[in-house]
Amino acid sequence: MEALSFSDWAALAAALIGAGLFGGLIAGLFGVGGGTVMVPALFYAFELLGVGGESNLHVAIGSSLLTIVATSWRSLAAHRAHGAVDETVLRTWTPWVAFGALIGAGIAGMTSMANLGWVYGVCLILVAAQMALTPDGWKLAGDLPTGWGRRVIATTIGGLSAMMGIGGGSLGGMTMTLFGRPIHQAVATASGFGFAIGLAATLGFVLFGWGAPGRPPLSLGYVNVPAAITLGLLTTAVAPFGARLAHRLDKTVLRRAFAVYLTLAAVAVLIKAL
Repeated sequence: MEALSFSDWAALAAALIGAGLFGGLIAGLFGVGGGTVMVPALFYAFELLGVGGESNLHVAIGSSLLTIVATSWRSLAAHRAHGAVDETVLRTWTPWVAFGALIGAGIAGMTSMANLGWVYGVCLILVAAQMALTPDGWKLAGDLPTGWGRRVIATTIGGLSAMMGIGGGSLGGMTMTLFGRPIHQAVATASGFGFAIGLAATLGFVLFGWGAPGRPPLSLGYVNVPAAITLGLLTTAVAPFGARLAHRLDKTVLRRAFAVYLTLAAVAVLIKAL
């Protein structure tokens, strides 16, 4: 980033601060790790300022994943204080979620920016559609699957979340609601997947992005260090406020707000990536 002018530095700093504050609120409110805010914000900031190149979306996703490690831990603690976390689901699903996150990081490292944009945008739109259009109380089954069903679904959640730079709340929360879990419990429990996703996927994005062209300066693999530190500190500080707000909202309002936000984030990335 050494080529940036003072005004560019100021604009980038303002974008990071704004994304960090709003991302922390979203992380606690929806259990999504803030990635749905940070990925579009970083991607747009890099592109508009002319920093980096063909790896900008990869770096935005990788940087978001690093912040998720701290943010999801704080968010999970806040949800636990409300007794909303299903500890059995968290314990049995997390290893497979982490395994999937490492696979997803590897796939992302071999995917072009345009194709990665499609994965990000389409997955978020599908989640938003499910949240907005599925009748309240509708479900696929009475409870979450076990055995190979759990392994496959949890691995898929981890893989797609890693490729999108999100903490598992979007896909994990959607899955839990489809299998009959209340929205508040789904958001709270899925927020715990973020720590495993962030840790495994960040390692993968550093390794698979090592030496890749078109990265913003001061990037370690596909992780931009200044962006990750700034966003991590701010989102970690703000996430508990979002978690407390989530438990004061009507579940229908929460679902609709979640759906609208995810749709906007998906469209923003698709437009810029394509």
